[in-house]
Amino acid sequence: MKSTHFHIKNMVCSHCAEVLEEKLVDAGFHIKKIELGELQLARPVDKNGYERLISVVRNNGFDVINDEGSRTVERIKHHIIKLVRSGETLEGNLSDYLSKSMHKDYQQLSRLFSAVEGKSIERYFIQQKIERAKELIVYDEKTLSEIALDLDYSSQQHFSRQFKKETGLSPSHFKEVKKNKRISIDKI
Repeated sequence: MKSTHFHIKNMVCSHCAEVLEEKLVDAGFHIKKIELGELQLARPVDKNGYERLISVVRNNGFDVINDEGSRTVERIKHHIIKLVRSGETLEGNLSDYLSKSMHKDYQQLSRLFSAVEGKSIERYFIQQKIERAKELIVYDEKTLSEIALDLDYSSQQHFSRQFKKETGLSPSHFKEVKKNKRISIDKI
């Protein structure tokens, strides 16, 4: 094996890429480029180097993807994460966005995603939006209406219903529970 390009599973944010890059450099690898889901080394690795690479990658919560289907699923995830985190408004619907971004038929992408992940693309999209909403609620810098708008919900009511369905709590109750868990330093 003499490869320089690898697809990495579970690398979902720039912090993930930074951590993995640091660990790989510490292990003696020379990185040419690292970004969400992809790693390119400056020099090819032999079989022993590949085994060391796999070890470092797995020890840090990631994995190297060897099959094309899993690579495609990771690319779908990265497109969704990027969409949710960017605050972009979808022009059309998610299926059109993914088909256009990936240059593939949505039905094919959907079947593959469901087979690999055990859930639909739409379900994954909703879960990403709710996790992002939780972060924004915890930051306490935006109102619930602003969060709903940022996450491209049609209304605050739609956002609240979906949030409650996913978490068991309304967004306002989630916000209250979060506040009650913290004790200010002067009260300790």
